[in-house]
Parts: sequence; C-alpha cells; structure tokens
Amino acid sequence: MSHQTVVILDFGGQYNQLIARRVRECGVYCEVKPYTTPIAELKALRPIGVIFTGGPGSVYDPSAPQADPEIFRLGLPILGICYGCQLLAHSLGGRVTAAQSDTAREYGKTETFFETDCKLFQGLPPESVTWMSHGDYMEQVPAGFRLCAHSTACPNVAIADEARGFYGVQFHPEVNHTAYGTAMLRNFLYEVCGAAGDWTMGDYKKQAILWLREKIGNGKVLLALSGGVDSSVAAALLAEAVGNQLTCVFVDHGLMRLHEGDEVEAAFSQWDIRFVRANAEERFLSRLAGVTEPEAKRKLIGEEFIRVFEAEARKIGKVDYLAQGTIYPDVIESGAGDAAVIKSHHNVGGLPDCVDFREIVEPLRLLFKDEVRQLGRELGLPEYLVSRQPFPGPGLAIRCIGEVTKEKLDMLRQADFIFREEIAQAGLAGTMDQYFAVLTNMRSVGVMGDGRTYDYTLALRSVTTSDFMTADWTRIPYEVLDRVSVRAVNEVPHINRVLYDITSKPPATIEWE
Repeated sequence: MSHQTVVILDFGGQYNQLIARRVRECGVYCEVKPYTTPIAELKALRPIGVIFTGGPGSVYDPSAPQADPEIFRLGLPILGICYGCQLLAHSLGGRVTAAQSDTAREYGKTETFFETDCKLFQGLPPESVTWMSHGDYMEQVPAGFRLCAHSTACPNVAIADEARGFYGVQFHPEVNHTAYGTAMLRNFLYEVCGAAGDWTMGDYKKQAILWLREKIGNGKVLLALSGGVDSSVAAALLAEAVGNQLTCVFVDHGLMRLHEGDEVEAAFSQWDIRFVRANAEERFLSRLAGVTEPEAKRKLIGEEFIRVFEAEARKIGKVDYLAQGTIYPDVIESGAGDAAVIKSHHNVGGLPDCVDFREIVEPLRLLFKDEVRQLGRELGLPEYLVSRQPFPGPGLAIRCIGEVTKEKLDMLRQADFIFREEIAQAGLAGTMDQYFAVLTNMRSVGVMGDGRTYDYTLALRSVTTSDFMTADWTRIPYEVLDRVSVRAVNEVPHINRVLYDITSKPPATIEWE
C-alpha cells in the first residue's frame, strides 16, 4: 500500500519526532531520516516535500551537520525549522552569525507578526505567539527570499522563496506553545506540497502487523509486559501479528502501585495469550539497596529486567526476540542520534550491552502516547486499558527520592492511592494526563498531637499534555489538594508535610527522577 510521503531530515534536535507526529496528525505519511541519508535513497521514497528539523549546532561551524546541496535541486518543497531554517539560508547564499545581543537571540514564547499572503501563514491571524529557541541570527537572507514574519526583537523570524517552495521559520511550529503551529504545518503540507491526506492509524496498524510478521517469521517472542498502556498495545499488536508465538512476561518487581500487580494479572488472564507473572520483589530491592543516584537506579532496573526476562525465556525454551512497548518520548529523553540525554529510560538507555536474545523488537518506538492510545482502539482494546494512567517502567523507584526501601515504598503506595482516589472522587481524572505522588528524601519538623515530629515530605505532581514532550502543570482545585494533604498526613505514617509541584515541562521533566 503506497502513500504520499514527506521526508523529515533529522539534524539532531529534541523535537524531531514531534514534527513527525504533527505531520501524521495532518493525515500525511512521513519518515524521519538522518541528514546523512544519500540523495538516491531519499528520491526512492518519491517524497512530495522535505522538512529540515532543528538541531543543537551552528550552521557556520565546519563540524555542524550539513545537507547535501543536491537536495535543493530536486524541485521539492522544503520547510526549514529553527536550525533547519538557518541551514536553508546558509546553504543558499545567506549569512548566519552568532547573535551578539538580546536583539537577535530569542527563547520561549514570543509575540510574532505574520504576512498572511504567504502560503505558510494564509488563513491565520496576523499576530500570535510562537515558541522560539535560537541563539544564531540570519544576518542576510538568500537572494530570491522575502521576509514573511517578524517579532519585536527580530526582523527575520520567517523567510520564503515561494517560486521554489522553500520556507524557513526560526520558531518551532511543532510544539503546543506555538499557537497556530499545526495550522502552519498543514498549510505547508496541503497548500505547498499538495498533500491528499491519505494516512491513518488504521494504515499504521496494518503495516506494523505486516512488518512484525516479516521480521519475526517463525521465531518466538517474549514481551516485557508492565500492564501499562504501551506494553498492552504492544501485546495486542504482537498477538494479532504472530499469535501463539508470543509469551507475555509481567515482572512484578515490588515497585508497583497499590494492588497493581494483582490488577494486571486479572486483566490479562482474560486474554487468549500465554501470561507469566514473575515475582521478583526481593531480587530488585536487594539490587537497589544503597543506590540513590537516579541514572544508576534506571540503569540497574533496566539490566535486572533483562536478566529476569532471560531467566523466564530459558524456562520457555529458545526465545528469539524480546519485545518492548518503548515509545518515542522514552527514546528521545534517553538520547538518540545527536540529541542530548535527559534521563535514561529503563527500556532504552538502561539496557545492558549484552542480552541473550537475537534482537529487541519495539513496534511502538516511533509513536507518541496519544497515538499509542489510538492504535489500541484500532486493535479493539477496551477503553479502560487504553486510557489508563501512564506508569514508568522503573515504577515507584523513581518516585522514591534517595535510597529505595520497602518501608518507603509502602508509604508512597498508600499516599499515591489517596491522591488518585481523591482525584477520581472529584471527577477530575479525565482532565489531566498524568498525576502521582513522590516521596521526597527531605525531612522536616512538624507537630502532631502536641508532639514534635521529624518526618518525610510528600510531593504531588499532575500535568496536562498531548504528547508528553511538553506539559503544563494542572490547576487542581485547592479543596481537592487540601483533602489529599489532610488524608496523607493522617493516614500515612511518617509523612508530616505535603507540597504541590507547579513546574511545567520544560524546564522540568514529568517524573522527578
């Protein structure tokens, strides 16, 4: 089955797959390729357009990523974003320099003014907010280009050579902070590239199943099943692709939420798949003893997961593939290509160098959380499972700051249950995308029953987001926070103070560790 294709050339920015997600939201198939991809390979895809991503480099640095000049002679529309915009200008005869003052540098939300006769901005308001993140400055734009957007600080926020279909924007249209960013991308896809909009998640499901069948053949697959949305969708996808060649192993590492292990087992016992529950609490807690550094926790948990899976695989017989429900936010935060490492996810950056499987299969690796949910619905999964609260693979170990002990985990489990229960009773569960409690390693003085206490501080965290790459803290009503605080202090031993985290992502991440 063929589709119109847009190629996204990856120059190492943090939001490269977010661009792909926005393109797919617009109903257009796209593939992300490294900037080093040979032109012949790109031409073989028969793309209708090309998007240059952002990146951490400076185009005038000799070591910075560059595009093959031939790409500008293919007759294809090109949209350059941030670094991609500067690369477009630099490659076609313009001049880009390091910004010498705040006049040229811009970061964060910026009021921006648009020329709406430009195809990229047609149908949009002449003034709105964009998300800037650039320290370089287009001092001179190439011949044939015109300026089509500006801000108070910068006269050349966007450039266009509409005769060739070349466009560049200094801001990031792919992030939610740019008010009409998706509309701009849609204009590029439909008004400039002539897209027909022939891509759906149903198509993704069909192609993923075909890919898995071809990849796995007659081999056996062991799926690392956490019971969360991602691994559940991966299980359904693999079950449809390879049937009884699949075994799902749920590792109960003792780091789950209250009653969660039993709930996962009950949910999957109704499926026509082989389900194995490996009780490994003592094994994980002994490995975590004395470990306090977040990256060390993640890597240790990632390695121990693999070792448990290897042990279970030996019980089954020869297993060829280890499957995981890894999704793109896991990959990008763990570092991919030229992107910086934010934190290693246990199933990505936490994997050991040597594993006892032929290969690791990750069919959801290029999808975002909301796309995974959509795929789950396409596969016929029940809504309660598709809409389940996200839960990190390392579990409560990364919500228990400092050393992880069973005593602290039990405190955190109880407090987290209170928080989730009060959110549900207030009818707020559908208004936020992830919410949880964190047991900090900070202790402070309090007074209970006329006596002095010196106990732990509990932090509450809730965010709203569509892609988990950026997120805003949730405005939970004070009376709900008050009920959670009163219950936590009264019902959970050794907690005497409750805080609410009001930091968005960025600059914070969603999880604390």
